[in-house]
Amino acid sequence: MSRPRILIVGAGFAGYRTARTLSRLTRGRAHITLLNPTDYFLYLPLLPQVAAGILEPRRVTVSLSDSLPDVRLVLGEADRIDLDDGTLHYTGPEGEEGSLSYDRLVLAAGSVNKLLPIPGVAEHAHGFRGLPEALYLRDHVTRQVELAASSDDPKACAARCTFVVVGAGYTGTEVAAHGQMFTDAQVRKHPLRRGMRPRWMLLDVAPRVLPEMDEKLSATADRVLRQRGVDVRMGTSVKEATHDGVVLTDGEFVETRTLVWCVGVRPDPLVESLGLPMEKGRLLVDPHLQVPGRPELFACGDVAAVPDLENPGSYTPMTAQHAWRHGKVAAENVAASLGLGGARKPYRHRDLGFVVDLGGAKAAANPLGVTLSGVPAGAVTRGYHLAAMPGNRVRVAADWLLDAVLPRQAVQLGLVRSWSVPLDTSSPEVARVAGGPARRQGADVRSGPGAALAADTDGPPDEPAKGQPGSGTTQVRPGSGAAQPRSEAETAKGRPAAGPPGSGHGQLRTESETAKGRPAAATAETAHGPARNQAGGEPTEKQPGAEPAGNQPGGEPAKNQPGGEPAKNQPGGEPAKNQPGGEPAKNQPGGEPAKNQPVPAPPPGPSSPGHAAPGPVKRTDVPDDSAKGDS
Repeated sequence: MSRPRILIVGAGFAGYRTARTLSRLTRGRAHITLLNPTDYFLYLPLLPQVAAGILEPRRVTVSLSDSLPDVRLVLGEADRIDLDDGTLHYTGPEGEEGSLSYDRLVLAAGSVNKLLPIPGVAEHAHGFRGLPEALYLRDHVTRQVELAASSDDPKACAARCTFVVVGAGYTGTEVAAHGQMFTDAQVRKHPLRRGMRPRWMLLDVAPRVLPEMDEKLSATADRVLRQRGVDVRMGTSVKEATHDGVVLTDGEFVETRTLVWCVGVRPDPLVESLGLPMEKGRLLVDPHLQVPGRPELFACGDVAAVPDLENPGSYTPMTAQHAWRHGKVAAENVAASLGLGGARKPYRHRDLGFVVDLGGAKAAANPLGVTLSGVPAGAVTRGYHLAAMPGNRVRVAADWLLDAVLPRQAVQLGLVRSWSVPLDTSSPEVARVAGGPARRQGADVRSGPGAALAADTDGPPDEPAKGQPGSGTTQVRPGSGAAQPRSEAETAKGRPAAGPPGSGHGQLRTESETAKGRPAAATAETAHGPARNQAGGEPTEKQPGAEPAGNQPGGEPAKNQPGGEPAKNQPGGEPAKNQPGGEPAKNQPGGEPAKNQPVPAPPPGPSSPGHAAPGPVKRTDVPDDSAKGDS
C-alpha cells in the first residue's frame, strides 16, 4: 500500500511547526513535502535586530533541510491549486514550472505587506516582512547618516536623518526603538552638523502605542520611546508620500528620504483564488483547522480564519504565537485523518503574555499576566526568544553578548537595492534580482522597480541590452525588418513569442494572473505590471543592477562603437569572415553574418547622414535621476 502524500505550502511559523510535528507523528509512514520560496525558516520577531546591526542575518534563519530531515523540500511559489484533481502548480526560483500531487494539503502561506490607497506610498515606502527588506533598511539608514555627515546643506542633512515609521504595532515600535539607538551610535563616530541628531518618527492612527496590548505595557513602551528621542505621534498618519518627504494627515510636511511601512499585514493572496468561503481575506476553517466540505484541505496561520473558542463569535488574531500553535494542532489533525495518529483536536489557546524588545536592556512584557518593564522585562524577552527559536540559540546569544561589549558595525554591504524590495511584492521573503525569473508583480499598484528606483542612488535597473537602444532582447537579421521579440519568461521556457509579427512585444501576464495561473490578458504595453525588459521592469542580466550593457555609459564599450575596439568588418579592424577572405557570421548584429545571408552594408561613416558624433550618449529612454537622493 502506497504511503499518503501530505503537501504543506509555506514554512513560516505555522507551516514549519506543521512539518516538524507531522514528521514526528508519521515516522516515515507518509510522504511529506514542504513548498517554500526559501530554504530557511525565518524567526520574524528578531528581524528588527538584524536591521539595527545587532544580529547577523543568518542568526534568525533555520535551515529547513537540516532541521526537517524527513521532509522533502521543494523551492518555489504556489501559483494555482486544482482542488478537484488534488494538484498544486508552482514556479521554481529559476522560472521553471512544476506540479505536486497530494492526498492532504495544508495551506500555511502566511501574510504579505498590507497596502492602503495612499498616494505615493507604494512608490516610496518599503515594508518590513522579510530578510531582504531588513537588509535593505540597514544599508539605507547607514547610507543616509553617512551622506548627512558629509553634507554642507543643513536642509539636506536634516531630511536624510529623518526616518518615518508608519504603524505602532509590534514591528513598527521595535523598528523605531532599535533604529533610534542604531543611528545615535553612528553619529557618535560621524558627528552631524552642530545641534543636529537623527530623528525617528512613529505614526499611527490608533490612540496609543501597541493598541493590541495591555495599557500598562503600552504606557511603558511609549515612555521608553519618548525618553530615547523618538517623535511619537498617535492619531496621525501619512496622507501622501513624495520623493522629498511625506504629508501628514494633520497637514504638516516632513522632509525625509526614509518611509518604513509597518501598518499591518494581509493574508497571502493565494487563498483568494480557491473560491471558498473567506473572512476578511482569510480562509474559513472549523475549530479543527479543516475547510468545511473539503476533508483533504487544512489551513493554519495568517491565511486561516480560526474560530476563537475562548471568545465565541471571533477569530484568532494574526500573530506568530497563534500561528505556531496552529501548526501543532493542524499536524495532529492531518495525521488523525489519515489514521496515523490519535483523535482530532479542536484549537484552544491560553495567552502566555506578550513581549516587546525596545533595544538595549529595555523591553515591555507581561509573562503570565505579570507586567514587567526595564531590565527584568529585557531579560524575560530575550529568554523567551531563545526558548522559542527552533535553532541558532548559541549564535544569537553570542551576538547579544558581543553587542553588549563591542561597538556596533555600521557598513553598507550593498546586497539589496531599493528596486528589489518593492512594497507591493507578494513575496517579501524573496528579493527581486537582476535577470532572475519573473516574479508575481502588482497588477493594481504602480510600485515596483521602476517606481521605487526613481529615488535610489543605484541608477536605473533596466537599460537597453547590447545593441538594442531602448529595447529588450529582440534579434534582428541584417537586411530584414524588426524580428519578433520574446519576453524573458517566454525565452526561459522556450515558448514562441505571443505578440503579432512586427508588434515588438510579447504577451505578458499581470501579478494576479501569474500567481493564480490565469491566462495572459494584456500585452507588455497595456499590462499593469511592468515587463521585465521594459522601463520600470525587472532588469535582465545585462541591465544595470546586473552587468552594465556593453555600449552604455559605465559599461565596456562595444567593439563597433567609438572608443571601443574596432569591429572586424570596420576600417582598421580585422575583416569579417564573410568578407573577402572570411567566413560568414551567425546572424547577430555586431556579430558574424549568417552563412547564406547577403553581406550587410558597412555602417555609415562619420560623415554619413544621421551618424552621431563620437562621444558619450545621453539616454533619453529613462528619466535623469542624478539629482535625486535615496528614498
